[in-house]
Amino acid sequence: MLGIIVSTLLIAIVVNIILKKFHLPTIIGYIVTGTIIAYVFNLHEAVNNYTLKEIAEFGVVFLMFTIGLEFSIEHLKRMRKEVFFTGSLQIFVTTAFVVIICQYVLGFDFQTSLIIGAALSLSSTAIVLKTYNETNDIKKRHGQRVLGILIMQDIAVIPILLLISFFTAGDDQSALKIIFDTTIAALVLLALLYLVGKYLLEPFFEHVTKAESDELFVASVLLIAIGSSYMAHYFGFTHSLGAFVAGMMISETKFKHQVEADLTPFRNLLLGVFFITVGMQINFSVIAENIFTILILLPILLILKYVIIYTIVRIDDTRRVAFKTAVSLVQIGEFSLAILELARSNSLINPTYSQILIVTIVISMILTPIVLKNLSSLAANLVPEDPMQIQNTYNIDKDTKGHIVVIGFGHLGQEIAHNLREDGHEYIIIEHNLKYFEMGYKDDEPILFGNAAHKHILESVNIKNACAVIVAIDNAEKVHLICEVIDDLTKNTKTIVKVTRFSEKEDLKNLHLEHIIVEDDVVARALVNETKECRLNFIKEEEKE
Repeated sequence: MLGIIVSTLLIAIVVNIILKKFHLPTIIGYIVTGTIIAYVFNLHEAVNNYTLKEIAEFGVVFLMFTIGLEFSIEHLKRMRKEVFFTGSLQIFVTTAFVVIICQYVLGFDFQTSLIIGAALSLSSTAIVLKTYNETNDIKKRHGQRVLGILIMQDIAVIPILLLISFFTAGDDQSALKIIFDTTIAALVLLALLYLVGKYLLEPFFEHVTKAESDELFVASVLLIAIGSSYMAHYFGFTHSLGAFVAGMMISETKFKHQVEADLTPFRNLLLGVFFITVGMQINFSVIAENIFTILILLPILLILKYVIIYTIVRIDDTRRVAFKTAVSLVQIGEFSLAILELARSNSLINPTYSQILIVTIVISMILTPIVLKNLSSLAANLVPEDPMQIQNTYNIDKDTKGHIVVIGFGHLGQEIAHNLREDGHEYIIIEHNLKYFEMGYKDDEPILFGNAAHKHILESVNIKNACAVIVAIDNAEKVHLICEVIDDLTKNTKTIVKVTRFSEKEDLKNLHLEHIIVEDDVVARALVNETKECRLNFIKEEEKE
């Protein structure tokens, strides 16, 4: 066993080093590693090992826990449309289409068709959210749409598992009992997690931190994450759903950021194990025997899911957001593998069909990180937006505080945005020049099209709650006009302005501005400072002579 672990680590490192040279994500490296060790050590049966699956699933548990840390209950309420409307509609429509195809085209019975349809309606939480966290897309508009749908899909696993229980139950009374037991379990679970999170969590962490032990704090975080997921599983729900709720509870405390930092190594390690077990499920003999079926089935599934998700999101969003959301979710997810395996073990799906679907699902998961890595360039090339149609697509939360408002996205504004992003600041840009707006939009910057001299535009970005406002515009007249409007809203106490000459600074003296940077002065001082360096070098050379 130790030899297998050492070999797995070695193969994973070597494969990922090679893939990194081609700019491919580590997820593919882990999946390839799983496929290699499955054949080298003949471990195809081990992938069905219950203990191994439990360990692998905790990668997804910690991922959902850290995602939950980014969301408060209020945040989830604001996302109710993405979660409950868009997410539910996507699952129902996808399932319905697959059921019709399976039943009337392929001739499957209704039970089998319904299970397959429900399984294929799900997407990969692990791959999409891991990639989105790395690229920071999770905070963008399409990232929020994707996250809302994935949360609903995770919730939907519960009724899908209930379906399998209904189909294997002997009578209607058993089915009604299952519904009743599940409803009671859900209420008890949510009540327990809510009470613990509201009244016990923060005092618990305060006592732990008083011990001044990093090990105890990490152990406490693991206890909360694993304990919540175990509690959810005990009541008949998914591990990851319990972890997500626990993360949301901790997000309401002051320990949120420390918890997130301490948990990341465990999350990434166990996610690696999860993707290795996914790779172990690739069976080349099944692929060889059913290659034509898989080659036909894979694009049909991807296109079907793309069309459905794009159409639903496009109802109330732009073409580009709909495109990015749909492309991100076309793959079939890890919970689908578990559902199909459970259905096969209960004789609800033919084992051959199950294997074909599993291989198809794994291939779709392998393709996903490659596509997501190039998502922005694909959107820019394939989905040209009408700028006037997208001008109001970026919306800032009403309770956002402490952000930075950048007015202007010219050359200076672009440099400012780059530095703010590098330093991890939350910011939003206002740009009235269509050319610069399109540049920012294509780069997925948090940019709003509008004239900053209009009060309602400034109010739409919560300027009163911003920690700073940077006016990055070269036109002196426009700067003065914008500062006048800002003065009405904030008295310019946190406005930072760059002017070219001292005369321009004088023109702004009645606008309560405390932070004015004069370009000529800064450049002059920099040039003089450089002469000091030249002077020192000159003296050193003189002394040598």
